[in-house]
Amino acid sequence: MRRALLSIALLASFIQPARAGEDESRDMEALLAKSLHAIGNNKLDVALNEVDSLLKINPNFKLAQLVKGDLLMARAQAINSFGNAPNAPKDRIEDLRDEALARLQRVQHQLPTNATPKYLWQLDASQRYAIVVDTSKSTLYLYENVNGEPHYVADYYITVGKKGADKVSEGDQKTPLGVYFINGHLGRDKLTDFYGPGAYPLSYPNEWDRHEGRNGHGIWLHGTPSDTYSRPPRASNGCVVLTNEDFLEIGKHVQIGHTPVIITSQMDWSDAQDREDRDSLMKAIEQWRADWASINTDAYLSHYARDFSSGNSNLAQFGQQKRLVNSGKTWIKVKLSNLSMFAYPNQPGLVVVDFEQDYDSNNLSNKMSKRQYWIKRNNKWQIIYEGSA
Repeated sequence: MRRALLSIALLASFIQPARAGEDESRDMEALLAKSLHAIGNNKLDVALNEVDSLLKINPNFKLAQLVKGDLLMARAQAINSFGNAPNAPKDRIEDLRDEALARLQRVQHQLPTNATPKYLWQLDASQRYAIVVDTSKSTLYLYENVNGEPHYVADYYITVGKKGADKVSEGDQKTPLGVYFINGHLGRDKLTDFYGPGAYPLSYPNEWDRHEGRNGHGIWLHGTPSDTYSRPPRASNGCVVLTNEDFLEIGKHVQIGHTPVIITSQMDWSDAQDREDRDSLMKAIEQWRADWASINTDAYLSHYARDFSSGNSNLAQFGQQKRLVNSGKTWIKVKLSNLSMFAYPNQPGLVVVDFEQDYDSNNLSNKMSKRQYWIKRNNKWQIIYEGSA
């Protein structure tokens, strides 16, 4: 094989060159896999044809340009490494090599499309889609809400932070891990070309991030510059970056203020224990509602953890205020609707719960969107944070 693209081509030789049922003419990864698969089988002319097909679809695919350059060079001389062009910047070559490996692994390790992500416990009726990002596999997964249950739609190659995941502070060049929501849209007219056709800001830092002392801002989903098809797996300052085509496709399904984006360091799948925990949390939420409506303040406050906070209030302050309010009540009615639940990645036993709350009493009535963080400790669910959503 003249040792061309050796390490990557050997990986490709052990995988299927395309994903069954997909349109290969539009599947960049399938065509890349076919090209490298052909290299692995020492079919360099076939590989060149495949990579030419890639470049016809998108001439700005830098990884494909590099592979083509190596293939052309292999006709004249033996090459010993990926990106054998003279004076090629080592860091740029390593970035493209990482992208090739990430894309090949996405083809090789296909997800079980009939499985449910561990994090999507329940979607409310208004959330038509949900997004899960797996930073370890450079992949964004899109799920559709079908009667409250997530159903797989598609997955996309993505770029994350230069220093990986688990953001802690401003400027650490890491992508955060957690449960977030798309809370805005920035069009091309409000951005430089660096972001492609637009951006969707995420709600980082969220309530749990602030509880844990994490800071920073400006974490977005966005596209790539007009002269770039895709970026290496780790190349952003913390944002999640898609190709422009994929960004526009995702945009068809995004709802500002509603679409959840769960970012995890490794995708896990729901099992029987998750379903048991979901059911037990639903019972705990209902008991919390019933105890509140019964004006049994002690029972109501027993649902809150000792380290509970709500804005600037701790449990003692919160409890004092609730006792004062309830002392003037002769009756209370509480209804909950549009409830969603998302298990927090990398934080066992923590769940984000959103719902619409309809409160009615003898002297006050209101409706609000509420967010709670429930945590399971010693086999008991308690509220560790509560506030408006």
